[in-house]
Amino acid sequence: MTKETGIPMISPAGKLKAVCLALMLSVVASVAGLTNQASADTTRQLNASQIVADMGAGWNLGNQMEANSNGYPSETAWGQPVITQALIDKVKSAGFKTIRIPVSYLGHIGPGPDYRINAAWLNRIQEVVNYAYNRGLYVLINMHGDGYKTINGSWLICDASNQTAIRAKYQKVWQQIATRFQNYDQRLILESMNENFDGQFGRPTQPCYSNINSYNQIFVDTVRRTGGNNASRWLLVPGWNTNIDYTAGNYGFVLPTDQYRSPSIPSNEQRIMISVHYYDPWDFAGAESGTITQWGRAATNPSKTSTWGQEDHLDAQLKKMYDKFVVRGYPVVVGEYGAIDKSSFDSANPRYRADYVRAVVSTAKKYGAATVYWDNGATGRYGFGLINRRTLAVSHQGVLNAIMSGLGGGGGNRDLPTSTHTYDE
Repeated sequence: MTKETGIPMISPAGKLKAVCLALMLSVVASVAGLTNQASADTTRQLNASQIVADMGAGWNLGNQMEANSNGYPSETAWGQPVITQALIDKVKSAGFKTIRIPVSYLGHIGPGPDYRINAAWLNRIQEVVNYAYNRGLYVLINMHGDGYKTINGSWLICDASNQTAIRAKYQKVWQQIATRFQNYDQRLILESMNENFDGQFGRPTQPCYSNINSYNQIFVDTVRRTGGNNASRWLLVPGWNTNIDYTAGNYGFVLPTDQYRSPSIPSNEQRIMISVHYYDPWDFAGAESGTITQWGRAATNPSKTSTWGQEDHLDAQLKKMYDKFVVRGYPVVVGEYGAIDKSSFDSANPRYRADYVRAVVSTAKKYGAATVYWDNGATGRYGFGLINRRTLAVSHQGVLNAIMSGLGGGGGNRDLPTSTHTYDE
């Protein structure tokens, strides 16, 4: 998910301050950036079910490191404050065990053939990662906005004509990211991209889907070849637009091979995860309208409830991912889900938001998937935010409680459908 409006311009004075801050961050990162890292390829390795259980409840640091102004990523470009250790500590104290940090690179990538990432930006990414990693949390980082056609400076475009150049740039950028984080242990998960597709909300097209598959393969090969703990790290890859149907169905998704992984990984286990997002039904979960404000079997007003996308749909969708991937040893990560605040239209809306997130989390747990709530920092009307990033106050405690209760009750590995399928490629 992304936000594309309300982006302020950066003044020359602001740019100078940013440069000075970046230089200071560079020094800090070089001194403190590698704390609490394990030595190469010696970390405890978790299998598929173990890592999903370990990841627990997840939370997105949305609209920050992927925000940009005129094609240059900046964590405050979309109106959020500078990310602090205190914010991450609040997220942890709320009960989350995983933080996904969407990241854009865009104009911070230099020209070819080296495509060097701006050092200050890479240092800041590492510093924010460390806020969570050094607190014992799982951390996911990705390449987020570089594939959106609507973003100024985007380049990871699956239906562009210059695929040779795109692939070279993609490989070089991930090589730098992976090298920077190669000694972090398995609590760091790298994600190849976000919601990549041709921009048309319809059936996948070729050769666009084939190019997405190629990006995923380049990502896996590049990360593995950097060595260190990257040789055995869990890697997360999406299908078409992180869409469940277009990933699990017969639409062209191809799992990347993992030929360069560490020989220490048992041959019958995987180290690749599949990323999907869940916002069904959109008219309840994401549409900025007061028409549909209720969800689920407890809904009291049919006129305020969507005609589709209820509990049965949720169960069927996540079962598709289980049947296609989880039974083969590939964990599924619902990297984004959530429902916006429509309480100004319906005072009962918070109850149904809570019902929704509880159901997503518990159903995902039932089918062996991890979940990461989409928090975009907006805590008012139409916002996904659960925590005010300025005051650090929890703004929607009922929704937060529902996430934790969904993870703690119902579902669980004991309820997984039985399968005799062997783990294979």
